[in-house]
Amino acid sequence: MPPLGAPLVTQSPDNDLAPVVGANLRRLRVKRGLSLERLAGVSGVSRAMLGQIELGKSTPTITVLWKIARALDVSFSTLLGQGERASTSVVLPRSRAKILSSQDGCFSSRALFPLDSQRQVEFYELRLAPHGIERADAHAPGTTENLVVNTGSLELSVGEEHFSLGAGDALHFEADLPHVYQNPGSVETLIYLVMTYT
Repeated sequence: MPPLGAPLVTQSPDNDLAPVVGANLRRLRVKRGLSLERLAGVSGVSRAMLGQIELGKSTPTITVLWKIARALDVSFSTLLGQGERASTSVVLPRSRAKILSSQDGCFSSRALFPLDSQRQVEFYELRLAPHGIERADAHAPGTTENLVVNTGSLELSVGEEHFSLGAGDALHFEADLPHVYQNPGSVETLIYLVMTYT
């Protein structure tokens, strides 16, 4: 997603992601028998940054989370989850949403599904500020994205392909290539995205 930068997350104070992500990262890393150095090598995230995340002292950017999830071969939501749910019905109040932002604050992502376990399908609300750009690294092979532009407009590049979308337009694409979301307009773009893993 965006280029690596200082960790930044926008969220309610009582829903701090840092300790949750840190505990999940440590559990998954240890389960796979990886040292911090080894995980740094396969993820492209520095050992120092991984250490800060594990200690709950730093909440990573969207880009860093994607790199870690890909290196550990888990879904994005696995790093954000807080354990098993007791009920099959879950209300996700907007006031308690965990919203991840890009370093420059132009792009934000809110999970619209319970962050409880690894899943094959994830649903997100994405917001892109006027003239904002969000660069996404290639996801794991077989990952697809299906999005619809709710408001505003979107220029999307997937590898060498380019798409111009307006409100109501939808696009399904293979997300195992680098892709770039760009808002060419003067109003915020609101997008709903379904990500599917194989």
